[in-house]
Amino acid sequence: MKYSVITFGCRVNQADSLRIEEGLLARGGVAAPPSDADLVIVNTCSVTASADQGARQTIRRVARDNPSARVVVTGCYASRRPEEVAALPNVVRVVSNDEKDRFFKTTAERFGDGDGACGATIAPGVAGRTAFTLRVQTGCDERCSYCIIPTTRGAGRSVPVDQVLREVDRVAAAGFKEIAITGVQLGSYGRDLQPASSLLSLVRALALSSVDVTFRISSLEPMDCTPDIVDVVAASGGRVAPHFHLPLQHASDRMLRLMRRPYTLAYYRDLVDSIVDVLPHASIGTDMIVGFPGETADDFEADMSYLPTSPLSHVHVFPYSDRPGTQAEAMPAKVPGPVIRERGARLRALGAELNRGFRHRQSGSVRPGLTIEDGTLVVTDNYLKVRIPPGTPRNQRVSIRVGADSGQLVK
Repeated sequence: MKYSVITFGCRVNQADSLRIEEGLLARGGVAAPPSDADLVIVNTCSVTASADQGARQTIRRVARDNPSARVVVTGCYASRRPEEVAALPNVVRVVSNDEKDRFFKTTAERFGDGDGACGATIAPGVAGRTAFTLRVQTGCDERCSYCIIPTTRGAGRSVPVDQVLREVDRVAAAGFKEIAITGVQLGSYGRDLQPASSLLSLVRALALSSVDVTFRISSLEPMDCTPDIVDVVAASGGRVAPHFHLPLQHASDRMLRLMRRPYTLAYYRDLVDSIVDVLPHASIGTDMIVGFPGETADDFEADMSYLPTSPLSHVHVFPYSDRPGTQAEAMPAKVPGPVIRERGARLRALGAELNRGFRHRQSGSVRPGLTIEDGTLVVTDNYLKVRIPPGTPRNQRVSIRVGADSGQLVK
């Protein structure tokens, strides 16, 4: 069987797709482009209306280019609007997030008579991923007013620490040198386990493990990034990358209250400033929502005022769109589309300036990194992407002197 996996959205979806692909490879599946695959699995996102639209367009394109393909759709859009997804061309099955692990295990067994080598394992480079994304938690117990994810992913569920460590051993044995630890609400890790655990306990266990792997912590809610976690990263000797992603969403406290975000700008400012005090070379990314219902020009100027003064290195901008079933959908004072687009463009330009500033501050420093793609691109521990001359294979640890536009390998 020839298969193709198409993934939209967050690192949790990327992790789920890796597991799906691993199951298909192990049972004889052969990776192929969507235009030539017998089975196309589309793992969808539903964080915005444009994410839904992108999934629909992709499914229609697959059906047009490959009329004989069987399309199986999973992920958050499939969980939120299964009937809508089922009506798309060539879709033979819609699989909710709750069914995902169980269904794709049986799907892989059903197609176990493929042409590939049965028992093949996933390896660096499969699905274009040099680092491995490992999901240790799913679901969310927060109720941000704009977010549909608690509905599509359910309550928080965690993978026990010993099971995570076994998976880390397996992934390292397959040749991966970097693992991104991810979850829908990663900071809630372990609260549902018996006995209860915590993200801090997991990060400590990873930092002390004997595997030759660098760990990267995925997105954390600001209230879950505790000083103890920052201290573990700082004391890990590079085992845990100095890279944080802490969604702010807005710099106006009024907007944060409407979004039901449980912190203030002052709290967030103190948090990121304290991280840089401990780890001056750390990268700190964030998410920002632009055009939330009721956002005034003054609210938006709070974003434009805070961000240039912050130590943030990456900004991901989300234009607000209504998600049916959320509290924000019913809120008045919707911001017109042209205003949202104009504000989004200004935020993205500001984010680009922050990224250039971070790179300038790091210029001349020597950072550890991992080669990806064809070996001419390095991702440093603090999440700089640096071009180097050809000649180094993919998935190699290197030390690199960061330059303004490229880097130099350090022997």
